[in-house]
Amino acid sequence: MENVELKDRCIDEKTGIEYIRNGDYYLPNLVLAEQKKIKLNKYGRLRLDYLKNHKKAEYAILFMDNKLTDHLEEVQEIATKRVEEIIKSLKEQSNLTEEMKNTDQLYWVGMMNNFKNQAEEIVLKELIYV
Repeated sequence: MENVELKDRCIDEKTGIEYIRNGDYYLPNLVLAEQKKIKLNKYGRLRLDYLKNHKKAEYAILFMDNKLTDHLEEVQEIATKRVEEIIKSLKEQSNLTEEMKNTDQLYWVGMMNNFKNQAEEIVLKELIYV
């Protein structure tokens, strides 16, 4: 039996894919394209976690198409704006003013926390967990 010297790397002419030798096997040398770095806020992290755990196929498609960071960035932008809009709307509906902050601080803080919780619950159902 001849002792054949195997190459460490080879390229398939049909597909153009490079293969690297790992022991007795050749594995494709697949490299992801460079992805932009973004800082995820609360809504971006929640969306990423939801995709990974509940929408695995959608996560894989976005990841392989190099669109995951764009998707997460868009979701977190929209979610942040939507929460601010809902809080503003709830504030106007309840006639909560900035003057109340000085006169009845505990009431004002309690109402603002209530509005924030309501707004976040709406956004989570509309944008994050879909």
